[in-house]
Amino acid sequence: MKRVYQHIISEFIRKSSIAELSEKQLEVQIHKAKVDINRLIKDIFLILGGILSASIGLKGFLLPNAFIDGGVTGISLITNALTNIPFPLLLVLINFPFLMLAFTAVSRQFAIKSMLAVLVLALAVYFMPTLSVTHDKLLIAVFGGFFLGAGIGLAIRGGSVIDGTEVLAVYLSRKLPLTIGDIILIFNIFIYSTVFV
Repeated sequence: MKRVYQHIISEFIRKSSIAELSEKQLEVQIHKAKVDINRLIKDIFLILGGILSASIGLKGFLLPNAFIDGGVTGISLITNALTNIPFPLLLVLINFPFLMLAFTAVSRQFAIKSMLAVLVLALAVYFMPTLSVTHDKLLIAVFGGFFLGAGIGLAIRGGSVIDGTEVLAVYLSRKLPLTIGDIILIFNIFIYSTVFV
């Protein structure tokens, strides 16, 4: 398998190179391609792990018990409760403007990874059966928050986001004298305060 992997990389580099490469330059290019492919595979596994964890938090704890969360997920949950528009659809629609902002605020690769991650999360939430692990409010808050937070963290480690408020926070932190954490906290206080009004 390792030989096949190296052969594919070597052939790709040879065919994509316009100028003839020396043996040493070819080795450097092959090594660089291997590192890039390995990083991409690692990122994919981290993002998929994040999506799985967030899906468990949503379908096992928050959604069956009508709990809300912060960020775009919280806005989607509130909107779903008020309008009965399907939660997965809201997750994609409300994240969309933030992900468009990611093209300019962060990078194109980050924005594309994030768009795919949000789409896969929406599909996972749509197709995953509702588990309703517990009805204890403390356990719902602790474990729902844990799984959702772990999912967001894994996705970020993989070079994407599954909640668009992180993109907004990065963008605003460059314009305002606030940290990313401060902006997310203010955003979440606003979301929670609308629920209690």
